[in-house]
Amino acid sequence: MTSASPEVYRLSPTPHVPNSVLPVLLYRSVLPPNPTADSTRRALEKNLWMQGGVFKTYTAHHFHSVTHECYAVFKGSSRLLLGRGPLDDPEGGKQLMFQVSVGDIIVLPAGVSHCSLHSEGEYEYVGLYPQGSPHWDNNFCKKPEETAQKAENARAVPVPEYDPIHGKDGPLVYLWQNAAAVAV
Repeated sequence: MTSASPEVYRLSPTPHVPNSVLPVLLYRSVLPPNPTADSTRRALEKNLWMQGGVFKTYTAHHFHSVTHECYAVFKGSSRLLLGRGPLDDPEGGKQLMFQVSVGDIIVLPAGVSHCSLHSEGEYEYVGLYPQGSPHWDNNFCKKPEETAQKAENARAVPVPEYDPIHGKDGPLVYLWQNAAAVAV
């Protein structure tokens, strides 16, 4: 794997999505050449991000309130939308839209909504979660009263001790600890 620095993106809450004070991190082209689900899992599990499954295009807006999530793309490409739910005004507030493809890894803090808008090339990714995390929950960004309660859960998810790419001293740990400290 390469020593690339991540792209860093920040999202504000919406009425239907908590998002996070922790930034979304996107590492471009960091997997070894010709990745497979197994080689991807092996590369990231050594940094204590554990495979939760192998997934394909998931078009429903959703967020996880009990764990952070890492998408490691080993096949195809997808246009992702982050930061808003299906009932949020697409013109009001910040959202992110970008393409991920083979070799890219995106790390989503708990509370950040995500969905695939369009995929190509038999898109697949390994979903990984910090070791010791509870099984993810799916929240579909539709009930503001539920979002408020789930936002509390998401804020309580601890910063992992390991970056999925760089390990113990990786940028995720530094960036997320600093963002959490500033938010206090």
